[in-house]
Amino acid sequence: MTQLRIGNLTVGNDRPLTVIAGPCQLESEDHAQMIAGVLKEACDAAGAQFIFKASYDKANRTSLSGKRGLGIEKGLQVLQSVARANDVPVLTDVHNEAQCAQAGKVVDVLQIPAFLCRQTDILLAAGETGKAVNVKKGQFLAPWEMQNIVDKIESTGNKNILLTERGTTFGYNTLVADMRSLPQMAQTGYPVVMDATHSVAQPGGKGGSSGGQREFAPVMARAAASIGVAAIFMETHEDPDTAPSDGPNMIYLDQMPGLINLLMQFDALAKSHPLTF
Repeated sequence: MTQLRIGNLTVGNDRPLTVIAGPCQLESEDHAQMIAGVLKEACDAAGAQFIFKASYDKANRTSLSGKRGLGIEKGLQVLQSVARANDVPVLTDVHNEAQCAQAGKVVDVLQIPAFLCRQTDILLAAGETGKAVNVKKGQFLAPWEMQNIVDKIESTGNKNILLTERGTTFGYNTLVADMRSLPQMAQTGYPVVMDATHSVAQPGGKGGSSGGQREFAPVMARAAASIGVAAIFMETHEDPDTAPSDGPNMIYLDQMPGLINLLMQFDALAKSHPLTF
């Protein structure tokens, strides 16, 4: 069972739960610091490990008019500031090969969006940075196909890999999360992450933007924690309905401390009775 060293954390399927959380996209430095501070305090109180996440660019917006974020230069400055001020690792998405090297100089985890998970060149570029690489499983892939993605990244000599479940396409504008995929992806030996918020998104559900059912995001998180995973990924905002992206599936920030505390209880039970396959 592989354990990854990410910043000052040790992340693994048999380690205490890591919470990967933050806003969907960066809005400002003050906003990012506020959310990071609330989450860091909540994770510390509950005994959870914490990685802050946010995107400097949302390159896969449904509509051309969708807000995309601060951009890579300003966004990386904000992420670096959050990391230093809160003493936490940070994660962000990359969207092409050139961004991997640039972002890899600042962040601790490079995330490959689901739509790009089979793009060999970006996987190799991310792997070559030596940083941890979190790959979102494509909505079009079976969990056992993630081994091919693992093989691509491993070919660079990088074995700092995380694999994330974020739902599978199930008809138009609908995703379904198959919890069998979590232990199936864990058979690769690498840490598995459950994306509790994007798995309840409704891609393109509003025509010009995605919809979502945020009330079910805690359900997905609780289910995954009860199985026993390395990490749970959640997007959060103090007022999701005004967030520039993914508001319909984000969890209210003031609900996060209670949820994180509950998830740690599920996690402790699951890991005291680990599943074997």
